[in-house]
Amino acid sequence: MHAEKILSMEEIKPGQNVRVKQKIDRREGDWNLETVGTVVELTRQKTGSWYAHGKDNKLWLHRLRLKKSDGEITTLTLDQWTSVELLG
Repeated sequence: MHAEKILSMEEIKPGQNVRVKQKIDRREGDWNLETVGTVVELTRQKTGSWYAHGKDNKLWLHRLRLKKSDGEITTLTLDQWTSVELLG
């Protein structure tokens, strides 16, 4: 078994097959989620939340759109607990 390559934000490109691992930190115990699919797009999107040091004084988030093997399109918000692995 070999380790998959962890991608930086700059390395994520449309058409790549990836595994996204996310951890949701909860008082009752962490949730660990995994989503596999083909990258449709990666964008930075402005939220409605105010943030003093952000562009336009708003909070910006990275959003990754994936097409799963069953055809479902899903959008994931990437944060510091997210890793994106390139699948061979």
